[in-house]
Amino acid sequence: MSKEKFIKDAFDSIVNSEEDEALEIIEKADAAGVDLLELLSEGFSAGIKHLGDEFGAGEVFLPELIFAAEIMNAVVAEIEARMGGTSAAPKCVMVIGTVEGDVHDIGKGIVASLVKASGVEVHDLGREVAAEEFIKKAKEVNADFVGSSALLTTTMTEQKKIEELMEEEGLKGKVKSMVGGAPVTKRWADKIGADFYCEDANEAVNAILGWLENNK
Repeated sequence: MSKEKFIKDAFDSIVNSEEDEALEIIEKADAAGVDLLELLSEGFSAGIKHLGDEFGAGEVFLPELIFAAEIMNAVVAEIEARMGGTSAAPKCVMVIGTVEGDVHDIGKGIVASLVKASGVEVHDLGREVAAEEFIKKAKEVNADFVGSSALLTTTMTEQKKIEELMEEEGLKGKVKSMVGGAPVTKRWADKIGADFYCEDANEAVNAILGWLENNK
């Protein structure tokens, strides 16, 4: 089987959410001497990007996207294992969490999964995360992005606090901030000085990949 056929099959396995098929493709490609990193980026990752675009266009539903992201995580783990625990260097590093006072976690978790599946090193801080913790972790891991989710109007002010702390700590201009959540708007993002407003996980991925094209 040609390399191109392996890549196409890898793409299709993600689009069709076929985990067994995806893992079988990795096994066969590895045996055939295909570059697994190339298979990951041009096949599997391209598939999750395609699904994300379809989700943004309303052509696939959220459960399908979540399931595909879980398969991507299994694919990445399998490729890392076959390469001795080392996969491709991450495209960039992101710290993400739900702000303090907010226990909602599902939306943020979807964003984290899809961003990770796109080749980004993700540090998920969980929920009810203090603004200071976002900054501390960003400095610790030398993050390129800090993403915060607020699902309540009463907790949106924590996103403003993150922006203020980034300014105080000299991170502005070095680390890009990304905000989202049900009550959050582009207008709010502009008001507090956030670099990106993302309505959903696909927009977050596209924002990061777009930034990478211009900066990496």
